[in-house]
Amino acid sequence: MTLDADKKALRVEARTRRLMAFMRNGAGAGDKLAAHGIGFSGATAPMIVSGFSSIGDELDVRPLMQALHEQGFKLALPVIKAKGEPLIMRSWAPGEALEKRTWGIEEPLDSAPEVLPDVVLVPLLAFDDDGYRLGYGGGFYDRTLEKLRSLKPIIAIAVAFDEQRVDAVPREGYDQPCDWILTPSGFRRCTSAK
Repeated sequence: MTLDADKKALRVEARTRRLMAFMRNGAGAGDKLAAHGIGFSGATAPMIVSGFSSIGDELDVRPLMQALHEQGFKLALPVIKAKGEPLIMRSWAPGEALEKRTWGIEEPLDSAPEVLPDVVLVPLLAFDDDGYRLGYGGGFYDRTLEKLRSLKPIIAIAVAFDEQRVDAVPREGYDQPCDWILTPSGFRRCTSAK
């Protein structure tokens, strides 16, 4: 099999695995993330944390974002600019307006200022202990992490259900590892970041 075929096969399996995890863990999983916070990563307020608008059976990060806001962190959410381009992060706070756009993902309004986050919470389909993740195949987060890392030091935290862990994610040279994994059961430093 080719690397693309390996990734495609793992995506099918990972979607099923994530759906089962979502059904088992329910809405309370997001509250567990909020209880852990992100202090384990060395992040402190008022750093800028870019979250994401969870869709479908992704783990809901809204409770974590709310908790971080209350702790004094500044928040941002990603905006899809164009296919093949890095994401833009725009300033956002709980209660501010969002607009449904590409794939029904809620994004900040165009009037929200663009920011460079210090911490990026990253959604995924599967992850491994090295910090590599399998996304949806668009490469948005790989391009975004690469761009941000070229501009400043950042902390990338993959957010997932524990059940989304796999032994190894197929990877290519452009794949960007995360520094930490945050799940409802806790957090761990990725071996690629040690």
